[in-house]
Amino acid sequence: MPDPAAPKVEPTGTALATPSITPGHDAEAVAAKDMPFSAGGSLAAGVPVGISDGLKEMPGWQQVKEDVAGESQYLKADGCLVAAKVRTNQVPLARQDDKESTIGLFTYLDPSILPGYLKTQSMRWGGEGGEPGPAAEVLVLEKPGQPGVRSTAVMARVFGAAASSVYISVACPDDATLAAARADVAGRLLLVPPSN
Repeated sequence: MPDPAAPKVEPTGTALATPSITPGHDAEAVAAKDMPFSAGGSLAAGVPVGISDGLKEMPGWQQVKEDVAGESQYLKADGCLVAAKVRTNQVPLARQDDKESTIGLFTYLDPSILPGYLKTQSMRWGGEGGEPGPAAEVLVLEKPGQPGVRSTAVMARVFGAAASSVYISVACPDDATLAAARADVAGRLLLVPPSN
């Protein structure tokens, strides 16, 4: 029995609350755009970048190592060897931006590599192999072949925000086979943007 002296409480209507959560990282939007060094901060923190395995589908190529400690290797019938590595926990290499971080990776691996030796080039950034799509900037170290010495090119990038790095080396018998192998790598070995 309610107390007649108690004040009456009017029922209140319920209303939907306006969400106060900000939208999360849009990985698809990031993957759909070019990834120059200056855009590295747009990646999700700590979610690593990957490398596709599309090179194994190219005529003349075979995969000889698959994701062993983050590294895959591909051998071409003409003697070219490609090694593609993804490394995580790369926070100690992160510097002011991805370009400076990548220079730091090269000099960490070999202190004799000077920044002037490195060239900026692009690799495919997601999408389908053999199709046009966005590109990601990488730094490249090229060593032309000499008699008895293989021609090599190393492409790398540290993604500071994603705390990961990609490192692709191509070693061939001579400069002509290296050029052909690099064209195959550019078309089929894609950098895979992080997903949500």
